[in-house]
Amino acid sequence: MNQNAMLNFIPLILMFVVFYFFVIRPQKKKANEINEMRENLKVGDKIITIGGIIGKIILVKEDYLVIETSSDNTKIEVMKWGINGTYKKNADLKDAEEE
Repeated sequence: MNQNAMLNFIPLILMFVVFYFFVIRPQKKKANEINEMRENLKVGDKIITIGGIIGKIILVKEDYLVIETSSDNTKIEVMKWGINGTYKKNADLKDAEEE
């Protein structure tokens, strides 16, 4: 009976292992990459926020940064967690042309 009970747990264990390698691990890796990118932001970088605002960083603080969004010198304070990524106009155009 003891051996039969162990055989019943094998599919459950296999499902957890598959779930870990296909869902949890890639998600953690992507989160680490995003956090690293946010920590390495510096003055002069062009960024895009989660809301789609594009701007150039003019001041970096511990938890937030200040971006300039237009030629009118409009300044916006943005929390670091609100940064989606860096923005490179030429690279984005090349990617769109390839698709």
